[in-house]
Order: sequence, then C-alpha cells, then structure tokens
Amino acid sequence: MRSAETRRGHYLGTEIDEKWWRRYSRDGLLARGIGDFWVNALALFFRRYLTETPIVISFSDVLDVKLGKWHSGRWAGGAPVVKVVWKKADTLLSSGFVFSRDIREAEVLVQDIRSRLHQTKAAAQQCHPDDARSSRG
Repeated sequence: MRSAETRRGHYLGTEIDEKWWRRYSRDGLLARGIGDFWVNALALFFRRYLTETPIVISFSDVLDVKLGKWHSGRWAGGAPVVKVVWKKADTLLSSGFVFSRDIREAEVLVQDIRSRLHQTKAAAQQCHPDDARSSRG
C-alpha cells in the first residue's frame, strides 16, 4: 500500500485486554462502521462515514498486528480481520478492522504496517540511544 493511499474498510471495535466482551468506549472508539482508512509513516487512520475526526493509532503505541476471523464479538463473514494491539496510557487495546476480503491483500497490509512499526521503533531508538542501551541490561 502506498503511503496515504485511501481505501474503504470496516472498523469492528476496540477491545480491552484482547477480551471480546470488554469493549473500549472512550475517545470515539465505541461506534463501529464502514469508512476510509490510510496509513502513513507515523500512524494508521480510519475515518468512519458521517464523522469528521478519524481514529488515529500511532505506530509508537502499537505492540503487535495480527490477523483473525472475529473481533469485539463480530464475525466478518469470512473476511480476514486485522487486529492492531496497542497501548493507550496503561490500557492494552486491540482494534479490529476489515481492510480486504482477500487474505493475501490483508497479509500484505499487515506486513506493511509491521514494517512501518519497526521503522518507527528503530527511529525512536536512534533518537534515544541511552534508552536502548539501558534496556539491554
């Protein structure tokens, strides 16, 4: 996916601690819906139709990106669900999206997001080399 290319997708919701029955309801993350998504070097954006403000998940907050079949108690009709696991303050969140019905396209997008995530983490370590050294023990 090219940087800032906008495509259609579906936001399935955000879970707390990756538990489907614990939905996160703050910061505009409760309402599910269809909309447009795009990715740039710093974040994943998803703007639901009929809203002005997109959901923004900064790559500096992302811990993992996975593929699944369900999210927040929703089955996506067999389409692959991209699950973005991230932290907001001290809360572990997992936001689910359907970006494509084609598993290969979803896998490519997950790899693209993981690549951007690694680039963001590497850049952060270059900016703060003392932090990287101290984390090695």
